[in-house]
Amino acid sequence: MIWFLGDVHGRFDHVIRLVKLHRPEAVVFLGDLECGLPLDMILRPILGQTEVWFIHGNHDTDRPAYWHNLHGCGLSKRSLHGRVVEIAGHRIAGLGGTFESQVWLPGSPDTGIQNYGDFLEHLALRPQQADILATKRQHALSAIYPDDYFSLAMEKADILVCHEAPSCHPYGYSEIDELAQAMGVKMVVHGHHHDSLDYRSEWSKLEFEAHGVAFRSIMAIDGSVIS
Repeated sequence: MIWFLGDVHGRFDHVIRLVKLHRPEAVVFLGDLECGLPLDMILRPILGQTEVWFIHGNHDTDRPAYWHNLHGCGLSKRSLHGRVVEIAGHRIAGLGGTFESQVWLPGSPDTGIQNYGDFLEHLALRPQQADILATKRQHALSAIYPDDYFSLAMEKADILVCHEAPSCHPYGYSEIDELAQAMGVKMVVHGHHHDSLDYRSEWSKLEFEAHGVAFRSIMAIDGSVIS
């Protein structure tokens, strides 16, 4: 059994308690973890009981420590962003982060930025105060970049986990639909919006099942809500 974990925003107590009780094979965080300590340290009580995977969200760059505690910890190789991994018998793809106007916002003018390196070069051409530059560099780590998106579109998977929502959500994007369809996934699971809307009437049009996992909620791979 795989569990998908809605935005925890720094609170992991319910995850630890329920994993100890039910022992799922794997858990996947859907972004906005906001780790105050390294993730492997926070989840030490359950690391021998379940596989831990994650994608990042937009709030995981609110502080430099949040990003470092995800991507500089002992679980850094468990990031699913931009790749496909077999987990508990399912091929799961990950797309962390959000669409950002300074990088890529569907429907807005093309910035010409394809990856994080391009963004840094773009910043260098616009002299700014050091503290403003640092903030922009930090925040841009959690943006969705075209290079990551289109590289992932060349892969095949069973499930796509993402922070942004597909178009069936009022604030979702058809670009998530198109990515899922290109990859041939049967299910998309997202966080970010702190809600769990009923998308079932849209599934046939989307060509995949779509699920949103609410704020600090837990959903199993069969769609059942654990918490």
